[in-house]
Amino acid sequence: MRQSFYQYLMTQRHPGSHHPIAQFAQNAFLDHDFPQLSEDYDELSDYLELSGDYILEMSVFDEAFQNYLSQMGNV
Repeated sequence: MRQSFYQYLMTQRHPGSHHPIAQFAQNAFLDHDFPQLSEDYDELSDYLELSGDYILEMSVFDEAFQNYLSQMGNV
């Protein structure tokens, strides 16, 4: 079974880190409404644009999603 984006993102979570992806991961961890089973860029992007007030720049999500795809072998 393929790993969801959230599962991948949790591997990037390092509380106390100042790296933007680590901070995004920590905030997604604290967001109980985050779509944890999704693998879909558009669904995740829409959610973050409408509800993810903790992500200041969508480029952080874009970079994290690109890393996710690379790790999954989809690039």
